[in-house]
Amino acid sequence: MQAKKGDSVQVHYTGRLEDGSVFDTSVSREPLGFTLGDGNMIKGFDAAVYGMIIGDKKTVTIPAAEAYGERKDDMMIDVPRAHVPADILPEIGLDLVLQDESGRPMPVTVVFVDDEKITLDANHQLAGQDLIFDIELVRIG
Repeated sequence: MQAKKGDSVQVHYTGRLEDGSVFDTSVSREPLGFTLGDGNMIKGFDAAVYGMIIGDKKTVTIPAAEAYGERKDDMMIDVPRAHVPADILPEIGLDLVLQDESGRPMPVTVVFVDDEKITLDANHQLAGQDLIFDIELVRIG
């Protein structure tokens, strides 16, 4: 039976960057479960599972546009230093969570700090990068 749109599937995966570094894997935990075509997975990952049968393994390279998108300059947010809460000591690399206009959490990373302002990057950490996934389909249904 081949995996098709609407199927509940479970996969084991390892995600790597082009330099070979692993950014995520399910190998030491339960397989990842999702429904094909429901929009909850990155487009390229979802598409890679279509047509697989249980036990199939494949390696796919997903271009940034089909993963987390390209980096966007408008996702860089300058915040006056006076608006930073006193209990936060901003330093480059610090991960914070803001709320967007709808009240949803928006993860950001501090990428610049000086006496006048801090700059936050709201791009996904993997935006702008092609991703390589080793995928094994372990269950359908």
